[in-house]
Amino acid sequence: MSKMVDLILGVSDPQKWHEKNIRLNKDHYASWMVYLGGGKLVTKVADAIGVGVHFNPYVMWNDKMLKYGVARMHDLIQDIQYWKTFYLSGRLQKPVNILVDSLDVQQLNSVNLRSAVSAALLLLPPKFTEVELYAKICSLSYMGDLRMLFAEDRDKVNKIVRGQFPLFQSMYQPCLEQYKTKELLQFSPHGDDQANISQDCGLSATEYLVSSLPTTVRNTMGLRLGEKRSLSGPGRVTGRNQVLVQSRKEVADCMQRVLRRKVMVSSARQAVSGVLAVGGAKAAKYLASKICKAWRSWR
Repeated sequence: MSKMVDLILGVSDPQKWHEKNIRLNKDHYASWMVYLGGGKLVTKVADAIGVGVHFNPYVMWNDKMLKYGVARMHDLIQDIQYWKTFYLSGRLQKPVNILVDSLDVQQLNSVNLRSAVSAALLLLPPKFTEVELYAKICSLSYMGDLRMLFAEDRDKVNKIVRGQFPLFQSMYQPCLEQYKTKELLQFSPHGDDQANISQDCGLSATEYLVSSLPTTVRNTMGLRLGEKRSLSGPGRVTGRNQVLVQSRKEVADCMQRVLRRKVMVSSARQAVSGVLAVGGAKAAKYLASKICKAWRSWR
């Protein structure tokens, strides 16, 4: 079987889109969903059980095997900016080809990439390599993912980074240059076209990295670690609270727990939604292929 290519389609109205697509490609959907509710049921299952994305796997198009997901454009943008589910935003932290971009998602995604770099730096030691940085970024969206326990290649993250290293470099170069300018990072040659990186691990640098995390993550961390009022100038208090940073390790551990919880909930919801959406036969086929791939990596 050829390798399955993942596509994400952002649409303004998923229900209308699915209703039209069912008329054109009914065989892409589980038969029970088509006959019991059509586009309305497909969208309801994706929203109420999953994380707002409906996937149709094993679709042949131009001699390629596809798995395409359909998401509401508003939900996609919200996840990019705020990591509400950390599902689609996690996918967009890895190299992707944006085929059509009517809302300049690529520009919006720069905020997501900056947040990913900040989160990864909080989890990394004072010195590390460029490969280790991208591996840590890539691993963020797999922390807590239930599939990693039994249905994913245990070396998946390293394979993604090694196979697409130049693409990771081009994606994250602007953000790394920005952090270098702010003297948060220093670079030295390592060989193989990558760099050794050292970072400032002081409390001020830690506060800056935390401030670059999405609002939903900061708010949860603030509830657990406490908050302080932010000052915009001498004695002037802004309306935005900052997470209380007393220890870098404490902050990093807290953020890791927050992200792990987000990923665990999202992956579990999407797994249940996926089984319902594709039907028993396709779900069993997909799960079997994942488990076989995982088993080969564990041998």
